[in-house]
Amino acid sequence: MDAKTSPIGYSESEAVSENHGDAVKGARRSRVSGIDRALQVIDHLYETGAPCGVYAVAKAISAPLSTVYVIVDDLVEKNLLSRNADGTIWLGSRLYHYGLAYARSLDFMSVATHEMHDLCRQAGETVQVCGRDGDHMLVLAMADGPSHFQVASRVGTRVPLNWTASGRLLVGHLPEEERIELFRHCARTSPTGRADVDPVTLSTAAAKALEARLSIQAGESDYSVACIASPICDRDGQCVATISIVLPEQKAFSDEGHYVAQVRSSAEKIERLMGWRGH
Repeated sequence: MDAKTSPIGYSESEAVSENHGDAVKGARRSRVSGIDRALQVIDHLYETGAPCGVYAVAKAISAPLSTVYVIVDDLVEKNLLSRNADGTIWLGSRLYHYGLAYARSLDFMSVATHEMHDLCRQAGETVQVCGRDGDHMLVLAMADGPSHFQVASRVGTRVPLNWTASGRLLVGHLPEEERIELFRHCARTSPTGRADVDPVTLSTAAAKALEARLSIQAGESDYSVACIASPICDRDGQCVATISIVLPEQKAFSDEGHYVAQVRSSAEKIERLMGWRGH
């Protein structure tokens, strides 16, 4: 950013009048200060979520009005901000293109796996990220909890959709007829005999679970094992994956609310980091 954008910018003559070392240090300070002020303006617009006048921005960020006018003019000229007919300013088209480029660079599994390990540490239990593979739920990633509790499903395990909490969430966004037909041909009796196989019941449960952003199953696929899952949905509302806490059935229901809050928070954080959920 050039010197006119900075509230303490050095002119060329001022830089020449000092020794070379001081000039370099001064120029570096100038650029940082100008960038900081520009970011304060952009951050304020982003946080308020609506266009506003330059005076209101200057007051909000505690900056001199003259300085903010210079910065805003420069940002508008560079399409980082736009100026409306009534004089208010808003985020510019250039920021949108930067956002698209950033979104393309994000690796979903990298984001989800990082959050999975954070949740594992917070909850002290095994955490899984799961996706859909046709008629099955697929374990995509897994972080083992510190306890001796063993989970049978590992990375790469495929389980019928009707056996798991995640399985229901993964199809909850589908049209009702499609959900019913899917469960009609893919529902299987689980080893414990506790998994529902009725397609209509499963379809209804899937839709409700997605709406509630929560699905809980206990003892349906493995004896004495519970799973508390929350959906990870893209910007179109489609469940692309789930994050879940897998733990002993008795332990799950002794502090259900605590685990529910944690897993929902993790799913929402992944969506925010991927740009699929508003900040």
